[in-house]
Amino acid sequence: MITKRIIPCLDVKNGRVVKGVNFAGLSDVSSPVELGRYYSECGADELVFYDITASSDGRALFTDILTEVARTIFIPLTVGGGINTVADFDRVLKCGADKVSVNSGAIRNPSLIPEAAKLYGDQCVVISADVKRVDGVFRVFAKGGRENTGLEAVEWIKRCVGSGAGEVVLNSIDTDGVKGGFDLEMLEAVSNAVSVPVIASGGAGCIQDFVTLFKTLPKVDAGLAASIFHFGEVKISDLKDTLAAEGIEVRR
Repeated sequence: MITKRIIPCLDVKNGRVVKGVNFAGLSDVSSPVELGRYYSECGADELVFYDITASSDGRALFTDILTEVARTIFIPLTVGGGINTVADFDRVLKCGADKVSVNSGAIRNPSLIPEAAKLYGDQCVVISADVKRVDGVFRVFAKGGRENTGLEAVEWIKRCVGSGAGEVVLNSIDTDGVKGGFDLEMLEAVSNAVSVPVIASGGAGCIQDFVTLFKTLPKVDAGLAASIFHFGEVKISDLKDTLAAEGIEVRR
């Protein structure tokens, strides 16, 4: 059995971790450096760092805070936001990232994924898809969930994986921050369509949501969450204890 990963997510805006609902109504949470250190010490398997306004602002990702976070933690770090060129990959990898997440940049330039995979390896390239239902169809959104690209999500993700993405983070805008559980329908469609690891993002509200995720969709490799970890509603140690008791293999 493949060990399931638990991944906190730092959505960073203007140097601070923020959190909203359905990608809107952002509120301040904490320092990314302090929060990153906390998660590294309390059992998180990996950490995701998103500069959430880099793409919509049309700027490069802030690297000073990223460098400090990478220096502080001792778990794998995935970084995204404003990644538009292989030079952006190079920049964040040199800051200490282990994997680089692309979304809007790959939509604008589909050759970015194969170019980056050739240079750095598939395992380094993560396609992060922000997906929302539009008239019953899973559509990909760009610029932090602000822009409907019109792309059908499952086919788009398959295309990205086929061109070199070694991992998928599936962000459900419909369930983001609502705390009503992961978007199982969306996750099932994607995990059945690709053979690379799929990370579920959006909707976790309690420990049981992770149990339901992994038992219902054993193909899903990891669960990502933000506010329930940031605000202490769920402790990672308690989550892993429960998952292990339910027969779901986790790193202890």
